[in-house]
Amino acid sequence: MRDATQAKLDQVLQAGGIRLGRAQHDRLSWLVGQYGAPILDDVPDGRRSGVVILKEPPSGAAAELFYRSLSPACAVIIPGGENPGFDFLKSKLTEFGTVGPCGADGPHEMWWGGIGWARFLAAADACTVRPRIVACHPRGGDEAAPLRLRQSLERLQLDCHIEAIDTQLDDRLLCFETAEFMVRMWNKYREPLLFVDAGAILREAPLLPSFLGCDVALHKWNRWEMSARTLYLGRSAHAERLLRAWQQLAAAYPAIWEGYLLDQAWSLTSSQVPLDTVWLPRSYHALKGDLGASRATILHDQQTTTLELGPDPGFASIVRTARRAGRTGARDAFMVMTSRAATGGGIAVILRDVSASDAGAVAATVEAVTGAYAADCGGYGRLELSLCAWQDDVGAAREAASHARYRILEIAPGQRIANDFFASHASDDAVMTARQLFP
Repeated sequence: MRDATQAKLDQVLQAGGIRLGRAQHDRLSWLVGQYGAPILDDVPDGRRSGVVILKEPPSGAAAELFYRSLSPACAVIIPGGENPGFDFLKSKLTEFGTVGPCGADGPHEMWWGGIGWARFLAAADACTVRPRIVACHPRGGDEAAPLRLRQSLERLQLDCHIEAIDTQLDDRLLCFETAEFMVRMWNKYREPLLFVDAGAILREAPLLPSFLGCDVALHKWNRWEMSARTLYLGRSAHAERLLRAWQQLAAAYPAIWEGYLLDQAWSLTSSQVPLDTVWLPRSYHALKGDLGASRATILHDQQTTTLELGPDPGFASIVRTARRAGRTGARDAFMVMTSRAATGGGIAVILRDVSASDAGAVAATVEAVTGAYAADCGGYGRLELSLCAWQDDVGAAREAASHARYRILEIAPGQRIANDFFASHASDDAVMTARQLFP
């Protein structure tokens, strides 16, 4: 990025009071280099272009007018993407990706999107970084599908590793078997990895994730359910962290289906590190019968269906709304921070009434809580911060925190958070314990 454009970006961020972590700033800088000068959304009505940074969520007709003002030459950045107040606008846009919170220095989730993938798909053709395609299948099973995959890769001159592995079931892979295979591939090769089901074929070189330079890329089936049929891992520490989390969860819960475990690994990782995630377009997860199957980059040997990939219908109600907006829900902590406190005890802070509150007040309270914990953790080894739009969300967050045996605090947007916020509550705990021991 030219120095003048970089200076313009820094001026816009400073003028808007927007705090970003390093990974978020790097992604935003990359987008400015692709789209042009950034602006805060206070410009007159008209056809927009460049990078538009939104601080406040438009509602109703305002969101519709904003959407109509955009063009394919425009990217939309939401620095406080964790706020459900932005969900309606996000539903109108094409979701490109998210970058997780970066602790007290950048305590928000940055969401980015726009109007369609055409611009990036065209630009990706010039990318010189090619991932290694990896796939595995049960030993002794049908060899025709892996052969078709290999032939499609040879035609595209893509490096690959397709392996028959020993499996507990003859006809399919369990999640922990796929995850363990991916860990072996991560240790064996040095280039980015793109895992696909062995029944898939590639029609074009899958260069979009490498071009975007993300940590991880995957497709959300029906815009909310994560699919492990196409999974890209860039060569980064954050990508490895996601992979290891997925492997550990799969080993601990071998009977649970892979989409849910991948979802939980993503939620856990993105709450702890600024995971740069790209939500791949349907062309990277096309199924037989799709209208666009003939133009797909990756075509899976599955029939198009309106049903979810996973067998647990209750999963939809837990995370559907949040995942469609590229964020964690109330059951999962939006952000996790740790300290070197010797006690190791955890504290859960629940920020309620998020949807009914001003976005600026919500953002300021998040920054105050994370800043207070960084300044004085109060002896708590772990902070989990959850954002709750409704009372049902508060109940879910409380239940999750109680299972972890965390101290639970409930606060409201705009509430004053002093620097000794956690220390004062730790003192309250000590007094309560003393009263229990010496009534």
